[in-house]
Amino acid sequence: MKLPPRIDVAIAAVVTVAMVMPTFVPHRQPWWVVVLAVLSSAPLVWRRRFLITSGLVTGGAVTVLALVHHGLAHELPVLMPYGPLICTYTFADLAPAAWRAIGGVVLAAGVIVSLVLPHENVDTYGYVITSYVAAYALGVGTRARRAQREAVDERARRLAEERATAVAEERTRIARDMHDIVTHSVGLMVVQAEAGPLVVRSDPARAEAAFEAIADTGREAIGQLRQILGTLRGTGGREARPGLGAASDLVDRARQAGLDVSVEERGERRAVPASVDIAAYRIIQECLTNTLRHAAARTVRVLLVWSSRSLTVEVADDGRGAPGLREGHGIVGMRERVGACGGTLDIDPRGFTVTATLPIG
Repeated sequence: MKLPPRIDVAIAAVVTVAMVMPTFVPHRQPWWVVVLAVLSSAPLVWRRRFLITSGLVTGGAVTVLALVHHGLAHELPVLMPYGPLICTYTFADLAPAAWRAIGGVVLAAGVIVSLVLPHENVDTYGYVITSYVAAYALGVGTRARRAQREAVDERARRLAEERATAVAEERTRIARDMHDIVTHSVGLMVVQAEAGPLVVRSDPARAEAAFEAIADTGREAIGQLRQILGTLRGTGGREARPGLGAASDLVDRARQAGLDVSVEERGERRAVPASVDIAAYRIIQECLTNTLRHAAARTVRVLLVWSSRSLTVEVADDGRGAPGLREGHGIVGMRERVGACGGTLDIDPRGFTVTATLPIG
């Protein structure tokens, strides 16, 4: 059994001494009066664990003392309800709301009985009632302050969780962006670098264009990575993030790498949320990168279908497909981006076709 807190033991000891001392000084009282004095104070040790029982025992003992002390051979020089007052404070502080209403009625009944039946004077009425009201008010105030502290702590905990979640989401976003930038740019550079030496003598102009494309791709990748790294260091602000307006650059670079890319747009283009804008751009980027690196395809079709509520992005190539598809970081990243927008992503490994439906209204 868990021992009571030291403060409760100390309070019970002090109150017990204060209640028992008048039963010996200046006159020795009967043994049962001493017992009632002990019962009116000693249960304070367990008032937090057995709140209702402690309150009933201490209150009942003081009520009996109040009823009989005028009939003793020597009246008690001091009769203060220390134990019930402390229990009243604790009750107001710790008791559930449903119990507080019932406890208030029982407390009021006990106080009235202990004042009316012994025919106490008006002054006694005044200080006893004031004492109980003050004890109850102090308990209510303590409960309110504790609730306020708990609310502040809970708010701080939620803010900390929200900050941690935001940091994790931002790190994930940056990791996805870096993956997309590096894989796309390096993929294009590798394709161009492999094609350049093959035509450097037979078609110098094409070789020169390939090397220019490598340089342009590298510079753009360096610029985007510098912006992301500036964000991580806290020196670059929030980086400018590409969107559908920059998709034509992706298509041009893919064409320079040898792909026959066609772009078709159906419906009226609309303003879209930033998350949808970047998701659509990254999906096109990832699909073109995968086609260049893995599909052995010659043609790619990019289709944008606009409606009042959604934007559908479809990228299909005529490559060899991937019947035993294992989703790598790129496809997982696309699913996360689409999921974060509240959209859906479908992948048909025959051919290879990626269809993303993104809500915009």
